[in-house]
Amino acid sequence: MCIRDSSANGRKAPILKILQTSACEKNCYYCPFRAGRNFRRETLSPDDLAASFDQMQRAGLVQGLFLSSGIIGAVRSMDRMLQTVELIRLKYGFRGYIHLKMLPAAEEAQIERAVHLADRVSTNLEAPTAQHLSRLAPMKTFEESLVEPLKRARRLIQQTQGNSGQQVARSGMVTQFVVGPAGESDRDLLGASQRLYREVGLHRAYYSAFSPVRNTPLEGAPATPPRREFRLYQSDFLLRAYGFRVEELPFDGEGNLPLDQDPKTLWAQEHPERFPLEINRAAPQDLVRVPGIGPQTMRNILRARLDGKLSDCLLYTSDPPDERPKGELGGRPD
Repeated sequence: MCIRDSSANGRKAPILKILQTSACEKNCYYCPFRAGRNFRRETLSPDDLAASFDQMQRAGLVQGLFLSSGIIGAVRSMDRMLQTVELIRLKYGFRGYIHLKMLPAAEEAQIERAVHLADRVSTNLEAPTAQHLSRLAPMKTFEESLVEPLKRARRLIQQTQGNSGQQVARSGMVTQFVVGPAGESDRDLLGASQRLYREVGLHRAYYSAFSPVRNTPLEGAPATPPRREFRLYQSDFLLRAYGFRVEELPFDGEGNLPLDQDPKTLWAQEHPERFPLEINRAAPQDLVRVPGIGPQTMRNILRARLDGKLSDCLLYTSDPPDERPKGELGGRPD
């Protein structure tokens, strides 16, 4: 299917998101493609998929590719994906954006080839801990088959760039969590993301609100409210771009974020000693903690201060109601 996604330069562009095959030997409880589910499976050869993508991008229908696959033998399935991308790059000469999944238990040489061919690589952790993963995907191992490929990709990216200066996987590594059915808390999810940002240089984490699928073991589980996904994205931005730590976020007694209030505003209200700020003297790391101010606004303030003193400006813990940013799902919590 075609989606609009952020490409290597950060802009939105139409991306072909597709599986090499919908056949899979894994029995992930939430997945519509799980082994044993009765539906028609399809498999595309590397030649057919590469040729089809070339026709679509030359016709202007898509500007990039997001390629994943069901797993019928991890090594064999990963090889077919790599063959597809090699054809797209080498035979058809495509130099645009490609996001390639690294399948669980992919070999070192396959990961190395992936980071050379793709702009972005990823492995879906699905859950924040091994215990939670066992409730979603009992055939997968958390550290060995999911976290380890990210660590190996990180080492290969650093080695390649350090030895030759060649830019590989320039859009970095990402992962995705399924939010809700494993019983994890928001603290669990954001703690796992913080660990990956620090340990493997993860570019960003994605949070997918669970929606039950018929004829799967979790078909009777409740759907996760979209508002929970929204609060996770807001908090994730606080970790990546605003200098927050997980320990500072306003979790409730069960480790979850309130659904009815913005996490950055809640933090500010819980720390009245930090406000008001004098705009001409406030440090950049303090400015971005003011609700309504994000990194870009902070930089604008710093530039304006170079031109002269800003008069009559005190920054409080909230903006007037008609000036508060509305935001959108996955948007920044400015």
